[in-house]
Amino acid sequence: MEKVTRRIQKFNETRLPAMIQEKYKVMATDLYKFYRGTNHLFYEDLKKSGKVFQSPLAWICGDLHLENFGSFKSDNRLVYFDLNDFDEALLAPAIFEVVRMVTSIFVAFESLRIEQKKAINMAQLFLKTYSSILEKGKPNYIEPRVAKGIVCQFLVNASKRKTKDILKKKARVKNKKIMLLNTPKHLKLPPALKKELFNHIAGWLKNDGGSPYNYIPIDAAFRVAGTGSLGQIRYIILLKSSNGTGEKYLLLDMKEATPPSLLPYVRIKQPQWNTNAERIITIQQRMQNRPPALLSATVFKKMPFVIEELQPTEDSINFNLIKKDYRNIYQVIDDMAMLTASSQLRSSGEQGSSITDELKEFGAKKDWQEKVLTYAIHYVSQIKTDYINFLRDYKKGVLKNHQK
Repeated sequence: MEKVTRRIQKFNETRLPAMIQEKYKVMATDLYKFYRGTNHLFYEDLKKSGKVFQSPLAWICGDLHLENFGSFKSDNRLVYFDLNDFDEALLAPAIFEVVRMVTSIFVAFESLRIEQKKAINMAQLFLKTYSSILEKGKPNYIEPRVAKGIVCQFLVNASKRKTKDILKKKARVKNKKIMLLNTPKHLKLPPALKKELFNHIAGWLKNDGGSPYNYIPIDAAFRVAGTGSLGQIRYIILLKSSNGTGEKYLLLDMKEATPPSLLPYVRIKQPQWNTNAERIITIQQRMQNRPPALLSATVFKKMPFVIEELQPTEDSINFNLIKKDYRNIYQVIDDMAMLTASSQLRSSGEQGSSITDELKEFGAKKDWQEKVLTYAIHYVSQIKTDYINFLRDYKKGVLKNHQK
């Protein structure tokens, strides 16, 4: 077995064995999905490299890449485009977020067979815009009225989707009752577990101030979704309005909250969170301009979970569809850089993160940008080697012996 495969197995050993096989299958698909599923390798290697990237401390999402930006509807029912995955969020050097993101540009473009010259141009654009926004010291945001280009069209299309659109894909009517579809992405729950989950959600609906009023749970399933998070416990829950004014439905995503994978490689004292779910939503609320609807932390069967509405507006930019449109790619990368810097400015000066003036000073410096670019370009070679070795073991069936 290859060394990298052992590292991957060790990291995933506490996750659900059946779901880990699904994760490995997804990771074997292409280089970019492998990169998405191995955040722990990235930060372990960054620490071992001895590269010192000096920067102020900031709240970071901890796993920033091209597909961790997307659309969602907030409680004010407006659709936003922003960073949208905070499972790995913690306090760290601001530049950690940037190195991970810039590397993702090179990996994604490699997978999409876009020439390296364009990848370098886009990485340089990201670094330039990120620095410029930091230097200005004023965070910004994106919603349909201020969006430009492909992101504007993306949000306009997303805002037109309705709950019934997502229900058509995830539910069906049986015996005059609406139920979740039993698919490879929705697995049936044992009756006893479903009952416990219903009781828990009923309590959450009653006691959580931000939960939807007059709704009751009517179905639930185990949800298979994501890449890096596969193997964590995750549920999809169907709610129905009980106010008697017509049939209205909501879908909830309830995801196990685990410690951030880069924590062992960050020598910075973190706040004492009650649970990892509290960590995730607190940092998310700090970094986003507006959080997703129904964002909440809960504890079920002594395990922390993050709850949020599963929306028809949730989506990420499909670079495969725009890879031949340089102007659209430029606009998207520029927006992502702005949002990354804005998230750090928005959460500055909180529980140990650097104040805005320190971030502005860092943004004004130019000496670190070339170092980040060089590291990202060289590290892609390591990712390719790791992927080839992992894929060799996967095809041999070595990973099927993985046990919890």
